[in-house]
Parts: sequence; C-alpha cells; structure tokens
Amino acid sequence: LGKNPRLLSSGRQTEAFYMALWRDLREKGHWYGEIWNRRKNGEVYAEMQTITTVHNALGLPTHYVSLFSDITVYKAHQSQLEHLAHYDLLTGLPNRALLSDRLHQSIAQAQRRGSLLGVAYIDLDGFKSVNDRHGHEVGDQLLVDPAHRMKQVMRDGDTLARIGGDEFVAVLSDLANEADCLPMLERLLAAARQPSTIGTAAVQVSASMGVTFYPQHGAVEPDQLLRQAYQALYQAKLAGKNRHHVFDEVRDRSLRSHHESLDRIRLALTNKELLLYYQPKVNMRSGKVLGAEALIRWQHPQKGLLGPADFLPVIEDDMLAIAVGEWVLDTALSQIERWQAHGLDMPVSVNVGAHQLQQTDFVARLKAILARHPKVLPSQLKLEVLETSALQDMGYASQVIEQCHRMGVAFALDDFGTGYSSLTYLKRLRVALLKIDQSFVRDMLDDPDDLSILKGVIGLAEAFHQEVIAEGVETVHHGTMLLALGCDLAQGFGIARPMPADQLPDWVASWRPYPAWSQASA
Repeated sequence: LGKNPRLLSSGRQTEAFYMALWRDLREKGHWYGEIWNRRKNGEVYAEMQTITTVHNALGLPTHYVSLFSDITVYKAHQSQLEHLAHYDLLTGLPNRALLSDRLHQSIAQAQRRGSLLGVAYIDLDGFKSVNDRHGHEVGDQLLVDPAHRMKQVMRDGDTLARIGGDEFVAVLSDLANEADCLPMLERLLAAARQPSTIGTAAVQVSASMGVTFYPQHGAVEPDQLLRQAYQALYQAKLAGKNRHHVFDEVRDRSLRSHHESLDRIRLALTNKELLLYYQPKVNMRSGKVLGAEALIRWQHPQKGLLGPADFLPVIEDDMLAIAVGEWVLDTALSQIERWQAHGLDMPVSVNVGAHQLQQTDFVARLKAILARHPKVLPSQLKLEVLETSALQDMGYASQVIEQCHRMGVAFALDDFGTGYSSLTYLKRLRVALLKIDQSFVRDMLDDPDDLSILKGVIGLAEAFHQEVIAEGVETVHHGTMLLALGCDLAQGFGIARPMPADQLPDWVASWRPYPAWSQASA
C-alpha cells in the first residue's frame, strides 16, 4: 500500500509498450490487454488487465483502477500447443511445419545478404535393422542421440529438423561458397555415426546426406530444394552410404528435359502424330523391287516432319521404345494388307531396337501382332537388328532369331561392320541378310580402306551363304562399283528417298535401273 505499481513490473515489456499504454489512458481513459507482471514472491505471471482512469468533478484524473485475471495457465497451455505444432515430440527438434517457415526465412535472408544457403537431407543408414532387432524403445533413443549430437555441432543460426522416421533436414545459412559448408557436413556425418549405448545394447548407425544450394540459375521454391536434396541423398545411398552427395543442377535440368521429351513422344503416339515412310530396296542388276524398309517419322504440330534421329534416341532405353516398336510392326503389317488389296506384293523390313529385342516375351508379342493380320504371310515381314544389339546377349539373340526363322520371319543384321564383326556370331546367328553400313558405301569411291571393308563383307556373306545389301547408294558410280564387287542389292537416295506409303505403288511402276547397272558385270 502506498507504493508505485511499477515495483511489480516483470521487465518483459518494452518502454514502447508502456508509452502506448499511457497514451491510451490519456486519450481514451482506459487500456485493455495482456501484460506480464510479478507477484510479491517474485514469480512472473501473465494477466489480462483493464485499467480505467477515475476523474474528479473538474475532469482531472485522480487515480486509476485496475482489474485483472490471471491467465498464466492459459498462456502455458497455448505455448505447449504451439510447441506441439512446431516441434518433434521425440527429439525436440523443429518439425516439418517449422522447417518450412525457417526455410522461407533463410531464403529471404540469402536474397538480402547475397549469401549462399545450403540444404542437407539426412537419412540414418541401418536404422531399420537396429529398430527391428532391439525394439522401438532402443530405436527411439537411437533417433534422439544422433539428433542431439548433430544439433550440437551446428552453428546457432542454423536449423536441424526431423521431418519423419529417421530423416532429418539441416538448413545452413550465410555460406560464402559451397566449399564453406564441407567441414559442417563432415561434422554432421561424424556426429551421426558415433556409437550409442542404450541400456545393455551398444548400437551404431551412420548417415547418408544429399545437399543442394540456393540461389540457383532459375527460380526455385523451398519444396524444390528439399526434393533436390532428397535426390542427392539417393545418390549418396547408391554410392555406398556414410557420405554426402551434392545435387547436380545441370544433370537435373537434363533429366527433366528428358522426361518432358518422353511425355511429348508418348503423347505423339496417342495422338497418331507418328507415321511411316518407306524406302525401296532393289536389285540394281535386274531392276526388281525386293521390298521396302519402314522408317519412322514424326509429324510434329509445331516443328514439322522430324526424322528418327530427332526423337528415337530419347526413348532408346525407356519402355516407350517397346510401345513405339510394336506400333511400327503393327502399322507396317497394316500397310502390307492395303498394298495387297491394290495388287502390290511388297515385303517390308522393320528395325527392332535392342530394348525391344531383349524382352523375354518378344517372340510371343510378335506372334500376337502377326495374328492381328492373318492376310499377311510372316515371310513378308523382315526384321532388322543392329549388329551391336545382337551382340549384347548373343545366346538370347540367337534363340530369338531361330524362333522367328521357324515362324517364317527372317532377320537382317543392320549396319554391319560398325560393331565387333566376327566370324563367330556370323556362324551362330541365323540371319538371312547383311546390310553394309552406309558410311562405308558413301566413301568407297575415295577411301581405299572403305573399299577393302566392302570387299571383305561381301566375301564373308558369300562364304556364309548370306545375301548382302548396301545402304547409302547415292550415285550411279556407287551402284556400278558395288555391282563390280558382286553386291547386287541396294537402297539409298540414288535409287529413291523414303516416301509416304501412297507414293510407293507409282514409284514401283515407273522405276527402271540405270543402263550402266543393267550392263555391269561382276
């Protein structure tokens, strides 16, 4: 009694807070709000307080009346709820929600200061086996111990969060460059792999870590940084664990571009944007048209007609290559049927990629496709396989070619001479035709080595009783030289360019070999 109430001040409010309080009392005659005060025994507590000014008859303030209620329990409960919402119960570390907030703040800080921000995604190696062997209580403690040790080796301004299971994320701020965080990463890995004694069990784990940095060349969101760090973590696991791996932004852009290209080609197949052109194969000496090779094209809505080199490499190692390959087979057989209906008997050869050929059910799927075209004899379909593709699994390739031969479908070995040509697989693979790669044919008039290769391939084909056909015949002189060497079969721009299916019948009707070819002698 008779004392100034400021003796009960908690010291938690600022001078600005009290200035605002007195301003309201002077201007409004009252103030209402939350305030922290001190009890007689020194304990600090929270109260909800109303202060009202009492005036005399002249309107001058004589004293103040304060009414309050103690809300300390409520504030403690509120604080507990906020802690539960933002911190992991087991380790006491920030959870995913608080991590998101801290990451946003750290990005903004990096932008303001022009500094580098590191984000490390951490996963404990071998945690599951320890948890399964020793039980969840040991497992829980095994999460707590490394979490505390990793937290201790980090700087005050950095954040370590647990985002679920045995996964943690470290946010490393104010880095001068990427190398600046390497000592911190090593300390985190060392802290994680320290052994722990839990009850009677001595257990130890290590950690794998994926790291990414901000800023990057393009705009990037916090969630993207976490995904990038996780991708890098996966690479660290593949590399043997107990290590860190830095996210490769350039490789990631390339992968994303690759996936986008795959999706676009998949859409092209669905939207019927793919089509087949056909390049005739002829006997240059007799003038007979032997068949045509089906060559895929893409009628792109924006880019126009695209050749196979513009899109097939994208799908080479993807399952989409099988879908496209089977579409080519089905479309080529349908075209044979249409030509037959108009009186044109035209066998078609189709290229089979390595990925498609190596499928264990290749022959069964080929039979199913042929069954959808009962009017087409299997012998009217020829399959061409790259020499290098056949060599990847010689035993399996030999079985496939043998089974197809029994069905009536013949094989040709494409681009012969560009792989690991050997007498062994010429003996083991039942191929009916060798296709000499156009690179040798195109330069044979000027390059003695290419001419020697041609002579050798033609001799091999004769020795193994196989036919041989030359690709890349672009001039009359190419054809004349091939005929002189004993190679009568050919295809190339000097004979005909690949053409749409509806143009082939007229071309067949009008084509005649060059006189020099008809008169050539071997």
